[in-house]
Amino acid sequence: MNNRLEHLLEFWFDKKDTCQWLLATIIETKGSAYRKSGARMLINSLGQSFGLLSGGCLEADLIRQAQKCWLSGTSLIVTYDMQDESDISWQLGIGCGGLVNVLLQPIDETNNYLDLLRLREKLLNRQPCYYRQSLNDNALQKINVEGNNSINHVLTEQQLNEESSVTPVNSFIKKIMPRPAIAIMGAGSDALPLVNMANSLGWHVSVFDTRVNYGRASIFKNADQIIKQPYDTLSSCPHLQQANVIIVMNHNVNLDAMALSASKDSNALYVGLLGPEHRTQKVFKELGIQQQQFAKPLFNPVGLDLGGELPESIALSILAQAHACIEQATAVSLSTNENFRLAS
Repeated sequence: MNNRLEHLLEFWFDKKDTCQWLLATIIETKGSAYRKSGARMLINSLGQSFGLLSGGCLEADLIRQAQKCWLSGTSLIVTYDMQDESDISWQLGIGCGGLVNVLLQPIDETNNYLDLLRLREKLLNRQPCYYRQSLNDNALQKINVEGNNSINHVLTEQQLNEESSVTPVNSFIKKIMPRPAIAIMGAGSDALPLVNMANSLGWHVSVFDTRVNYGRASIFKNADQIIKQPYDTLSSCPHLQQANVIIVMNHNVNLDAMALSASKDSNALYVGLLGPEHRTQKVFKELGIQQQQFAKPLFNPVGLDLGGELPESIALSILAQAHACIEQATAVSLSTNENFRLAS
């Protein structure tokens, strides 16, 4: 199962009343930690955990700690201090050297399932929101505008701003974004590893191709949808216009030009075009504009220089660059090893 919260909630939804459930959230870290503040996982009374807060070293102890929450019916904050050799973290063999505070909250009908039903709905509709988690089981009762008995609450940005004047409560607030969406325009055989890798990342994957023999569902099994609609009619297609990443790879100059034209008004942070620069000039000549007139920054040639010429290597290089772009990361090596240098 993918570790994205959206996937965890989908799995939990149909099983929410079959056993006891608990939401575990990292609310604070200091120093080194496997995952940062806002990471979440689900635990149930069958001894199962879904998602990861660490590399697997904390999860067994969190299942044990969850029993305390179910017995008392209240929340609990557990601290793992890898800086303290007397802490249980050393017995668990973590050794990252940092501190992690984890909030454990029972999920059931009496607390309105922690408002996770509404959070799930927001994510399914690709709507960003804020999720406020109480660090005190009764703290949010006084200002719960929906009138339900949830100790957690889903808020829009407007609601969050409106409540900023309310006396602060002891709570943890984090913005929740829907999973990234990628639109792959062109369904040749080299698009298949791109679809499969994006799916394994938990991204929403849309494949576009108007050609009869391309984009078959029997081949692109990991695509969320395959759209055969002509490119010049996609101005109102949400799967294109709301995509975070668009990759144009039709291997056809005319189709690539039409795909770029359809992409110019999208919300994409990353638009990549497969092929060398001299080919790109032909695409823009077909489009009838200069490249600098294109409405969005264009990544071309697309991808990072990772080496390798197989479709799988190319897919990896494209997704690595696109991932860094939408996460606002540098895509540089984290290694300080002088014997290993990436090409500049």
